[in-house]
Amino acid sequence: MKVSFPHMGCVTGYKWLMQKLGHEVIMPKRPSQRTMELGVKYSPEFICFPFKVMMGTYIECAEAGAEVIVTSGGCGPCRAGMYPDVHQKVLDELGYHVRVIVFDSIFQDFHAFYEKVKLVLNGTPTLRFLRLAYLTYDMIKKMDTLEKQMKISRAHEEEIGAFSRAWRKVTHLFETCNTHKDIKAAYQKSQEIFAAIKQVPVEEKDRIRVGIVGEIYVAMEPSVNKNVEEILNNLGIEVENVQYISDWVAHNIVPQWLPFPKSHRVFRLSDPISPINCGGHDKENMGWVYDFAARGFDGVVHLMPFACLLELVNLGKFPAVSEELQMPILSLSLDEQMGEAHVKTRLEAFADLIRSKHRAKLAKGLAQTAEKTAAPTVKTPVKQGV
Repeated sequence: MKVSFPHMGCVTGYKWLMQKLGHEVIMPKRPSQRTMELGVKYSPEFICFPFKVMMGTYIECAEAGAEVIVTSGGCGPCRAGMYPDVHQKVLDELGYHVRVIVFDSIFQDFHAFYEKVKLVLNGTPTLRFLRLAYLTYDMIKKMDTLEKQMKISRAHEEEIGAFSRAWRKVTHLFETCNTHKDIKAAYQKSQEIFAAIKQVPVEEKDRIRVGIVGEIYVAMEPSVNKNVEEILNNLGIEVENVQYISDWVAHNIVPQWLPFPKSHRVFRLSDPISPINCGGHDKENMGWVYDFAARGFDGVVHLMPFACLLELVNLGKFPAVSEELQMPILSLSLDEQMGEAHVKTRLEAFADLIRSKHRAKLAKGLAQTAEKTAAPTVKTPVKQGV
């Protein structure tokens, strides 16, 4: 079959797995202005931004000859659970002969999940598929680890764009892997590529760090969030995003009562202010905000699709949380009208704010240290006359 998928996260891993299962992969284009225009034209007017971008992507994939589109679903109040049905209806009405196969949680209905797996297996024995799936996860995990590293180191590169160019080389290295040994070699070679990039030395106390939270699609896809992470890196700010495919897989496969992965523990940090999970990632994101504050981050950027009801819940709480934690939180509401220049202007202002607060914190710390280490004043006793 000719198979495609949404452009989100480590698409290298998706492509590799589908090819190993014997499918012809129709690679989705990185969302462009045309993608968004197509999505807006054929989507319900008040649906959220991720739906529109994915709609445009699916139309472009269908135009390229895709017969099947494989995607994930959602559960709870989030409208993502209805995406596949509405996407399928729109594609049918437009006359495209393409089927949307959606994978919901494996714990929600295992039988239905496995029936969809068999559709994608393409005759591959189950045991071989499990080995391929584990190999794919290993690839995605290592690529996500490298991407996390890049979003820290890129803030200190001497030549702007060096790490972004290196990332293209890294992606090519992993595309040619076939075994765990190949993946390990690609990972080591990637580390060498990163190590060869010249960086501006920076002391630990001078590092400015910002956390990224938000709805999973707009947080993970740079073309949709207007390259928020790269803009911050170019401003000399290290970035830590909480949304990666490997982390999402671990979070959804490992039972909630276990203490790992970290997202399970972070999830509970929000209990005092968000005792109920409204759906999507609202409760998890609130927990990450508290985690970033505990680790001494300078600020948080909250990314949300325009009119996302679940992230609006967090948006209403953030002013009080920001005051409680003494940490600035910037919320960006993204839709098809948002331009990169607007995002860049707001991020530059936010960067000025957190740098100012960082310097003030350092100055206060130095003053307190000086006060503690100052020699005590010795009073000379006064002799009394007779």
